[in-house]
Amino acid sequence: MATKHEQILAFIEALEVGDKISVRQIAKELGVSEGTAYRAIKDAENQGFVSTIERVGTIRIKKKQKENIEKLTFAEVVNIVDGQVLGGRAGLHKTLNKFVIGAMRLEAMMRYVEPGSLLIVGNRDQVHKIALEAGAAVLITGGFDANDEVKQLADERELPVISTSYDSFTTGTMINRAIYDQLIKKEIVQVSDILTPLEKTQFLYSGDTVERWHEHHDESTHSRYPVVDTNMKVVGIVTSKDVINAGDEILIEKIMTKNPLTVNERTSVATAAHMMIWEGIEMVPVVNQSQKLVGIISRQDVLKAMQTMQQQPQIGETFADLIANQIVEKEENGVESFTCEVTPQMTNHLGTLAYGVMTTLVTEVGSRVLKKYKKGDPVVENLTIFFIKPIQIESTIDIRPRILEVSRKYGRLDVEIFHEGTIVGKALMVAQLIDRH
Repeated sequence: MATKHEQILAFIEALEVGDKISVRQIAKELGVSEGTAYRAIKDAENQGFVSTIERVGTIRIKKKQKENIEKLTFAEVVNIVDGQVLGGRAGLHKTLNKFVIGAMRLEAMMRYVEPGSLLIVGNRDQVHKIALEAGAAVLITGGFDANDEVKQLADERELPVISTSYDSFTTGTMINRAIYDQLIKKEIVQVSDILTPLEKTQFLYSGDTVERWHEHHDESTHSRYPVVDTNMKVVGIVTSKDVINAGDEILIEKIMTKNPLTVNERTSVATAAHMMIWEGIEMVPVVNQSQKLVGIISRQDVLKAMQTMQQQPQIGETFADLIANQIVEKEENGVESFTCEVTPQMTNHLGTLAYGVMTTLVTEVGSRVLKKYKKGDPVVENLTIFFIKPIQIESTIDIRPRILEVSRKYGRLDVEIFHEGTIVGKALMVAQLIDRH
């Protein structure tokens, strides 16, 4: 039987896109406490089919697919620009295809405005009306209001008209940054992208016997299975080691490993990989917010996904990418080293190389060296850095890594950082080496 939390989530998901939701309404309609209703609404927001907007409330939105994650909803725009919704609230769940800054003559502006776009413009009532008639939402900058005719038209067309106190340039920059951040998120491969779904997953119930394990094994040749209770909640893992010397009539719950490690669909593949390698696990159950089984991932699935990720171009550059792009490799007298210029973006408020950037530089250089020495993917396990002298802005530093030890699973390096021939930092890095095969 579904829990109250699950019943509320199902109720919310069944609502029409654009419907307003409140804690009091949910509590009254489903006969639950307001605390239970509040927790379920927050869970729905985390899962992406509810959005809370200041001064508007909580509304049911269309859950964005992975391929459309870079598109913002108008509800998200309201939160980004600290906006106020003047009209067209029923359209807040819609996504914008692009935004146009209206700092031009009307004729030129309308060449760029199209259905599904967002026009960012100041106090120009006629422009607001024409944009809505063309199927675009409107974001009014400078804190200005819209006239009643525009608000009425926005409600009729279900196209939001939003007001913000920011100027057009700042507003455009904020929205552009949000889209850019979404692009980076799109490139992060999650467990949901690689899992074997429930309908293709073999699992056992805690009340099954060892005989059932043997039936699964004969059919699939797999040796590990998640164990669930009657509500499909994961309660254990059973492997070939557990069933050795166990009679066919023994219950699975008597021999299984209880409280197994699990991941959810939104866990990144990199996090799952580190956990599986560190714990020496071959298979991990994937669960939802209610800890119910939704599928599994195997070590092989994870490693294959990580290899694919490394071969794909990154659409949105992260800070780590920008720092890595500054590193230049060189070799003198058979000794490999790396140089890097300290750009303004890499410094702290004192104008010296930031600690976090130093960590990224050492990690990147160390990983490059280990990849050359041994075919595998390094995952940093321990990093100790000694800052000997501050490194000034626009300095060029030499980074000289030296391999101390490499085994089948681990690599240890000593890294020295020089500026103008003087040592300014040292680091000791230990990394796990994940076999690509």
